[in-house]
Order: sequence, then structure tokens, then C-alpha cells
Amino acid sequence: MSVVTPVRRAFDYWIVQYRHWWRVSLLITFVTPALYIAAMGVGLGGLVDRGGHTRTLGGHDYLSFLAPGLLAATAMQTAIGESLWPVGNAVRWSRSYLAMVATPLRPREVMVGHLCFVGLRVGLVTSTFMLVATAFGALSSPLAVLAWPAAVLCGVASAAAAMAFSVGRRHDHAYAALHRFVVVPMFLFSGVFFPVTALPVVLREVAYLTPLWHGVALCRDLTLGQAGLVAEVGHAGYLLVWTVVGTLVGDREYVRTLTR
Repeated sequence: MSVVTPVRRAFDYWIVQYRHWWRVSLLITFVTPALYIAAMGVGLGGLVDRGGHTRTLGGHDYLSFLAPGLLAATAMQTAIGESLWPVGNAVRWSRSYLAMVATPLRPREVMVGHLCFVGLRVGLVTSTFMLVATAFGALSSPLAVLAWPAAVLCGVASAAAAMAFSVGRRHDHAYAALHRFVVVPMFLFSGVFFPVTALPVVLREVAYLTPLWHGVALCRDLTLGQAGLVAEVGHAGYLLVWTVVGTLVGDREYVRTLTR
């Protein structure tokens, strides 16, 4: 039996679960970006543009600046949301992970199958976001189409790290703490709403280490048509490193948690 087959079986479990709530998910997927872009990009953005602040945004209007940042942030938030409590539930409450490893599936295959599903969810959410952003006129460069795989990469990198963290937690308090002290600060201070150059030097250096900043920078360069080969390869490479390291650590943590 090939390696793909057991991973596919683990992936299929999450697809079956998703069939029960895909309609609600689809509604939220459309409504959330529309509200964000209308309120922040059009509403607040109009005030920013009239205030003459486009110079600090590289000469771009606020809507065009904000949309790619929200795209990457949406990918990150979706990925982490799918990689915290769902993983905890699969280990401790529904114990579906334990049921999987009671079959010929190995912990590594369970993890990769779940990670593939999270990547699918991120892909669906970000593609919808891009459709909404395009309808608002926020994405004009032909290179914007490449922002979709860039956002998916950002999401998968975040998911791999979050799954490695969440699978071994004994209490769900750790998930709330991670969300409050890591996810929310990343969302606010990784260049989504304003350039990180506006931050104090210390916070700026911390922002440069986060996967979200690299995802935002990569998506923004592509949607604004100012991508450079070296910079974009660097951003993508950094996200790939997060993905690989998160997967390797997750492999160890899944084995340790599901075989003890």
C-alpha cells in the first residue's frame, strides 16, 4: 500500500465531518471578508486616503494596501483555528485520533491527513476572500493570482506549528493562551493594518520573525505588482521552513501523544 493511501483515509475523515457544517462555513466565508473590507478598507480607508497618508503606504490607497494583509491574516487565523481545538478534541474528547491509530494508520499519517484538510480549508477561505476583494476593486495587478498560493502557504506554515503545539496539551487553556498572546498580537502588529516600520524597533524585529509578516509581505508585493524575485523567494522560503520544522516537530509530538 502506498504512503498516499493511509494519508487519504485520514483526510477523508475530516471531509466527512466537514459535510455536516459546510453550508454555515460557506456563509461565514463570504460574509466575513465582505464586512472586513467594507468597514476597514472602504470605511476607514476613505478617511486614511483623505487624510493624505497614502505616502506612508507606498503611494497606494488604503484598500489596496489592506486587502492582501487581510488575505494572509485570514489564512493564518483559519489555519490556527482548525489546528487548536479540533486537534484537542480528536485527542481527548471525541478521541478520533486514538480510533485512527487503533487501525493500521500511524500517527504521522494521521497528522499529515489532518494537515492536508486544513490546507484545503485555507484554500477555500482564501479563494473566496480573493473573489470578494476583487469585487471591491482591491486586487488589480495580474500577479495577484499568485497571492492565493502564497496565502495558502502562510496558512499551512501556521497550521503545522499550531498542530505540533496543540496535540500534546493536557488542557484547552493552552489554546486560549496561544490565541490571546500569540495569534491576536500577530494579527495586530505584523503589517496587516499598517507598515511595521511604524512600530518601535524592538517590536519591528519581533514582527519580522513571525510567519504572518512574511505572508503579508509576499501577498502584498504580488497584489500591488511590486514583487521582486529575491524578496519573494525569501518570504516563501521562510514560510516553507516553518512548514517543514512544524511538521517534523509535529511528527514527534503526535507519536509521543498517540502511542503512550
